[in-house]
Amino acid sequence: LGVGLLVAAVVLVLAVVTSLAVGARAIDPTTVVRALVSYDDADPLHLMVRELRVPRTVLAVVVGAALAVCGALIQAFTRNPLADPGILGVNAGASLAVTFAVAVLGLTTPGTYVPFALLGALTLTVLVYVLGSFGLSGATPMKLTLAGVALGATCTGFTTALVLHDRSTLQVMRFWSVGSVGGHTLDQLVWAIPLIAAGLVLALVSARSLNALALGDDLAQSLGTRVAATRVVVIVAVTLLAGTSVAAAGPIAFVGIMIPHTVRWFTGPDQRWVLLYSMLVGPTFLLLADVLGRVVLPTGELRVGIVTGLLGAPVLVALVRRKQVSGL
Repeated sequence: LGVGLLVAAVVLVLAVVTSLAVGARAIDPTTVVRALVSYDDADPLHLMVRELRVPRTVLAVVVGAALAVCGALIQAFTRNPLADPGILGVNAGASLAVTFAVAVLGLTTPGTYVPFALLGALTLTVLVYVLGSFGLSGATPMKLTLAGVALGATCTGFTTALVLHDRSTLQVMRFWSVGSVGGHTLDQLVWAIPLIAAGLVLALVSARSLNALALGDDLAQSLGTRVAATRVVVIVAVTLLAGTSVAAAGPIAFVGIMIPHTVRWFTGPDQRWVLLYSMLVGPTFLLLADVLGRVVLPTGELRVGIVTGLLGAPVLVALVRRKQVSGL
């Protein structure tokens, strides 16, 4: 597994180089390196690399890691192998809060969305868990999924109503809601990187406890796991990862469900390895999806949220058709 982790890291580095070099105009790797090491603001290719492609690549890396790890956390937390931030309504809650900030408060820059996205993600995460815990059986995967789908649909309805009610809100949200890692500057990413880094650290801290929770609450407690504390840590991590990702790049689907499943085919159910691999494979997938979106059309580009949807739908169908999904 350690060798596989090294291979995943090398592939991620290659994906980063590809993201910096490939686009509407191809730039050779030598020029990319010179633009990073000895920047010349008079060179248009250097300007393209530093001002356009570096911020895009950095955002794809941090958002890809956040979405993949967030999906792995939710799947382990709910013991539902088909759960992800989208299916459980977390992204919908963050999107509704951001839409409210744009439509009612007039906010227009991604940095100002963050508190609202975090609050929306936290509210939906808690509500889904509370609703899914009703009854003698407690929080079962089926009840959590149903609660997430119901609440997510409700949030989506309110979001659509707000967007259609105001033309200026529609203009802002119609691009953001598709999901994209382009059009940002490094200054705009200063707020996103620390929040996502904090979420990733909390996820790694909770990995061992999540392995115990997979055995059931009673057995986990008998093994010395602090179940309530673990749940709080996971909820905070999911809130930071999902909320910040939605605020920065919009709702990007399927990364949170595909990557943990793909990773578990190689690592097994141990959450320590699942989270580490997801942290590397998620950014690689999102970077390559973004590169594909840049070159697939003769003119213009497909936003990465559309590409992940096109790639993720067949994978989700394949997962559903498998006789035995990847074990948790």
